[in-house]
Amino acid sequence: MQNWLTKQADLFPERMALFYRGQSWTFAELKKEVERICGHLASLEINSNKRVAILPGNTAASYMTILAIQQIGLQPVLLNFRLSNDELQSQLVDAGLQNVLIDDSLKSRFKEGQKLNVSCLFISELESLKIVPPQIVEDFPNQKIASIMYTSGTTGKAHGVLQTYGNHFYSAVGSAFNLGFDPEDQWLCVVPIFHISGFSIMMRSLVYGMGVVLLSHFDPENVTKLLSSHAISLVSVVPLMLKQLLRLYPKDGYQNSFRAFLLGGEPIDQNTLDICLRKGIKVIQSYGMTETCSQVVALNFQDATRKIGSVGKALFPVQLRIADDKTNEVQLKGPNLAKGYLNDDQRFKSKFTGDGWFKTGDVGLIDEEGFLFIKGRLDEMFISGGENIFPNEIENVYAKLTGIKEIGIIGISDQKWGKVPCAFIVPASSKLPDQEELLSYGRRHMAHYKVPKKFIFVDNLPHTASGKLQHSKLHTIYLENYNR
Repeated sequence: MQNWLTKQADLFPERMALFYRGQSWTFAELKKEVERICGHLASLEINSNKRVAILPGNTAASYMTILAIQQIGLQPVLLNFRLSNDELQSQLVDAGLQNVLIDDSLKSRFKEGQKLNVSCLFISELESLKIVPPQIVEDFPNQKIASIMYTSGTTGKAHGVLQTYGNHFYSAVGSAFNLGFDPEDQWLCVVPIFHISGFSIMMRSLVYGMGVVLLSHFDPENVTKLLSSHAISLVSVVPLMLKQLLRLYPKDGYQNSFRAFLLGGEPIDQNTLDICLRKGIKVIQSYGMTETCSQVVALNFQDATRKIGSVGKALFPVQLRIADDKTNEVQLKGPNLAKGYLNDDQRFKSKFTGDGWFKTGDVGLIDEEGFLFIKGRLDEMFISGGENIFPNEIENVYAKLTGIKEIGIIGISDQKWGKVPCAFIVPASSKLPDQEELLSYGRRHMAHYKVPKKFIFVDNLPHTASGKLQHSKLHTIYLENYNR
């Protein structure tokens, strides 16, 4: 396919492409600015692997620099600035990188490239490099690597996922067929652009010719003001963000252009969805991962209200099935499945069945109409007295209880039952919920073996950049602080 940015600048030169902090760029202006950055990037010494690491913030500078890396045929390796320096260093070594570009908003942490043993350059410092006439690529071949990002690593070692232009294209096509497409759409991007949830919005913009409104960070009051006054159509959120926005939802609703929240990260509790239903807020639950270049399953507008709790049906052109064994694992096929794991072909191959289906590691069921319901993850499931327990099931039940802001469930060792549920709870106020009430509530709504045997109150729970609760870190916290 023709270079996407070049194509949109030719087709819709005057259409708004990017809006950030009061300034907007049309596609023609965005192309011009990106190509200017390309001239500075071209003077960098790049390894033969053609990879450039970037620690981006949600800023116009990072947005354009990522596009510039692609424009000169290099592969952006998108790194999560929330990781520790040791974790970042491990990924830099794994990717064989000698350069890392750092967003200027991160200067306080990465001043002089603290402890990162590569050449570090803040994005503003690109301006000091000599300008070399850049060789702008004419085509984005389907099999060419468009981006590399490391899996969020909720349970173990992160892997560098090799995402192609074809992967991103088919991801965008599937999303458009589900949500519909209007050339005047504007997508609010407040999720991190180093993560697939944010980066996929950037790629959709280039495929659709759609405007992106970029925010540096999530502030529920600021987002509410934007949704009430700016012609934003769609917003990608995770459950925690949606819950905060619901508390501030205006009496008269948002402006008329608003269509829906696209919800990802992890399944949301029934109570929150019921609130959205009562308020008439459209929430499109979706399911996807780094390896699938964002959503591969989603609810459409027509089914959103009658299939609450489902993440929907497989999008075009994805195939979906449940494993024909005791695991009930969700398995996928489709052209938006990533090309592989960087430096770990064997691990990626092990994720496929003998007949070519990708094993997601998630457990679910498909109802008689073909709608997928996610039950939990195989690697988070634990067995108590011979019964399979999924943390997500228990978390959804307790999320409805007044006094609980957030809850995370893990299995802890027990001499009699093997493992039993343990709950980490973030209270909704300074007053802690009564433990007897928590036990009683659980017994009224669940089988007794699912009711937590221990309740631990904490200030917050660990999450990945995509908003997923990190059960593996809860295990570590438990073992280090509460295993007495």
